Amino acid sequence: MAKDLSKMPLPKLDDLFTTEEERTNANLEKVIDIKISNIDDFPNHPFKVIENDDMYNMRDSIKENGVLVPALVRQKKDGRYEMVSGHRRKYASQLANKETIPCIVRDLTDDEAVIIMVDSNLQREEILPSEKAHAYKMKYEAIKHQGKRTDLTLSPVATKLDSASIIGKEIGESRDQVYRYMSLNNLIPELLDMVDNDVLKQKPSIALRPAVELSHLTEEEQYQLLDCIEYCDATPSHDQAIRLRALSKAKTLTQNEIDRIMSEEKPNQIPHISFNETRIRSVLPKEIKGKNIEDFVVKAIEFYGKHLQKQKSMER
Repeated sequence: MAKDLSKMPLPKLDDLFTTEEERTNANLEKVIDIKISNIDDFPNHPFKVIENDDMYNMRDSIKENGVLVPALVRQKKDGRYEMVSGHRRKYASQLANKETIPCIVRDLTDDEAVIIMVDSNLQREEILPSEKAHAYKMKYEAIKHQGKRTDLTLSPVATKLDSASIIGKEIGESRDQVYRYMSLNNLIPELLDMVDNDVLKQKPSIALRPAVELSHLTEEEQYQLLDCIEYCDATPSHDQAIRLRALSKAKTLTQNEIDRIMSEEKPNQIPHISFNETRIRSVLPKEIKGKNIEDFVVKAIEFYGKHLQKQKSMER
């Protein structure tokens, strides 16, 4: 049966005067130089851009060789660009006094952009728990929004029930571990910093498992715990955190209960030194008051220590 040519769409003018190869190349992604001042950071970017030795090394490399791997951006409605992958390269380029950075411009939905942003940063060797917490949550929500298989996730149907499993499978962690990290988003900033400190080998620090338990405390209870941590110079063990959570769930967690649990001796506790205030004041000069008392006591102890050392040297 002959085709009715009158109903067939007319070819575009460009198609009449371009080759198939030219039309294919026109649709390929290209690397273009974009002014750094025209690129905005990704909203709520969960990964910290830190000015450290690694950053300075990247700066020096860019000064000498330029940016070897283009950043990935998407164009915004106002004509500016939004960084998807390349925040550290952008910052290092600024340190290297570069005005532009090579970029690939890609048309992405919000959810696609989140998934690519998270996945590209999870390739780094050192990622803090707070970064994982925010990043996993963002990707979890993005997968839920998509609701079904996408070429970006390369996974079967993504539902509310298995989004965490998809994330875990892609990054080599269990579904439960993904949920543990996401629960850290419920911690107050001060306690979340202490979880990062555990990785950074700094004090005060809280390990992941007790931190997960503490994330179930109310905000008010967490701040009460923070006061106790500062006073006791100690953070909760896993067992103590479990008990704190149980009392919180029963709505019987009071400041007194927190103090009682936290006052228990444990391996990570620095012994708390207590003094009889009346006894100390009785030997202090009357003119020493307020904040000067601590300095006076410390200097007196230092002087006494030197005296003892000198006395021992004379006895030898």
